[in-house]
Amino acid sequence: MPKLGQLDNKVDLKKNENYDKIGSLQNFTKVIVFCIDRDDDIGIKGGLETPIIGKELCINAGTRLAIEDPEDSDCNAIFGAVKSYEEFKMKGYDVEIALVAGKYNRGIEGDLKITQEIDRVLSVYGADGAVVISDGEDDETAIPLIQGRIPIISIQRIIVRQSRSVEYSYAILARYIKILFYDPRYSKFFLGLPGALLVISGLSIIFGFSREAFALGISILGAAFILRAFDIDKSIASFSKPTPSGFIRLFSYFAGTMIILASILSGISHIPQELLDSDQGITAIITDKVVLSSFATGTITLLWIGIATIFAGILLSNWFKGSINIIYDILRLVVLALLYIPMLQLTSLITERGNPFNLISSLLIGLAVTLIVATFLFQYFRNRKGGEALKHDDQ
Repeated sequence: MPKLGQLDNKVDLKKNENYDKIGSLQNFTKVIVFCIDRDDDIGIKGGLETPIIGKELCINAGTRLAIEDPEDSDCNAIFGAVKSYEEFKMKGYDVEIALVAGKYNRGIEGDLKITQEIDRVLSVYGADGAVVISDGEDDETAIPLIQGRIPIISIQRIIVRQSRSVEYSYAILARYIKILFYDPRYSKFFLGLPGALLVISGLSIIFGFSREAFALGISILGAAFILRAFDIDKSIASFSKPTPSGFIRLFSYFAGTMIILASILSGISHIPQELLDSDQGITAIITDKVVLSSFATGTITLLWIGIATIFAGILLSNWFKGSINIIYDILRLVVLALLYIPMLQLTSLITERGNPFNLISSLLIGLAVTLIVATFLFQYFRNRKGGEALKHDDQ
């Protein structure tokens, strides 16, 4: 006969985990210990009919199930119910144990079967209080079926440690998958975007434009990433309900994006024409130190102005809304400004005209200034709003 002690490396019997307690034990004279098997493993794997009433019959059922499937956590729940039965017996209670099961596909039919079996057990043994033993959250969904017929003293969960994290992981995964499919905030990106790409791919194969469709698909994917990364889609959506902060943010996004594109064109124009007209391959041209240095020199200033335009627009937008996020917006602009000189020095290092120690010094000075500004801002807003100013607001 298997003993619960033999399963100590796998089972954690939470004796004191009472989820629902109605009155004290002194109010109950006859107690029934229910073990729930909602997916009917005892019937499918063990070949036994339920309900099963009585200690010896439940032990035999648990042994049978353990032989058929040693990894099934329901057999541990059965032995846990037997242990709970013996504890009540030792304390002098009039106690009985019963195993009830649903159906493999669960659902309404399974819950109806559990309800019928509970009624049969209570008609045989008229208890006035119940203890429910289960092996997880799935079986515990049947608890209201018992609670509607008899007061529940306590609920005890037998946890198989190896499968606990797996069970919770599957539950969490299923929850997030459901969110991705049915929540409009996420489905339009995680389903709409891939769906559009699949439609484009299918049509391109039909009409023989595979190469063009690939380029178009990559462009759409990149544009979607940019829109989501900078909240451009939210700004466009807010344009239908114009507010000062919405106009400022939308304008700064478009202005900053155009300046960034102009910086790329400026960088290309700074590359010596003779290098572009050379017979070298594209890889050799891109990796040439002079090309890299010239492109960076022509790009950095406008690129920094474009990024600063976007950050400044976000700052003004949050200032109009009275959001405390202006702290982080100011810090972004400060860090961006402090990184400008190090980027120019890094550009000089590409052509070996700069001194690496100057770059290191600039970075250290920038770090010190950032710490000072951050400390000042946080202290200022904390004193200004009584310590409540550092809450994160939605932008």
